[in-house]
Amino acid sequence: MDALNRFETKTTYRLIRLEYLFALVVSFYFLFKHLDDIRWWPFALLFVYIDLIGYIPGAIAFHRSETKRISKAYHVLYNTMHSMATQAVVALLWGLLFGSEWALLALPIHLCGDRALFGNFLKPFRVSFEPVAHPKFADLVSEIEGEPARLPVGAAAQQSAAS
Repeated sequence: MDALNRFETKTTYRLIRLEYLFALVVSFYFLFKHLDDIRWWPFALLFVYIDLIGYIPGAIAFHRSETKRISKAYHVLYNTMHSMATQAVVALLWGLLFGSEWALLALPIHLCGDRALFGNFLKPFRVSFEPVAHPKFADLVSEIEGEPARLPVGAAAQQSAAS
């Protein structure tokens, strides 16, 4: 990937996920090292609120939609809540209001877990809110990697309805 080719091959995508896995392991190291120092209610709140605001409303709207077309506002909510920058501001504000604490590890654990374990990154407007292979991207991958394009049954129809 570079500034003119903003896509990932399978290998570069896996390497990026591996970097987030490393950050996740480091976060878990500090979590286990400070288990006795963590306030678990704030940890749970900080872990869950990201998806309560940023994912669940969009997922509900997507699954309720017959056309799978949903407002861009759901993408913006997801991207805002799943942004490292947003969560850094949340951690800073939390620290100023309540003091620094190990419960804030919930933030990098959530974001790094989403990226490393599930492969979920920020959501472009032209891509389905829920993972559905975009036919044109599948064709590009096929051309670049020399593999046949593999779309799940019905994915092309679902993606074209979502864009």
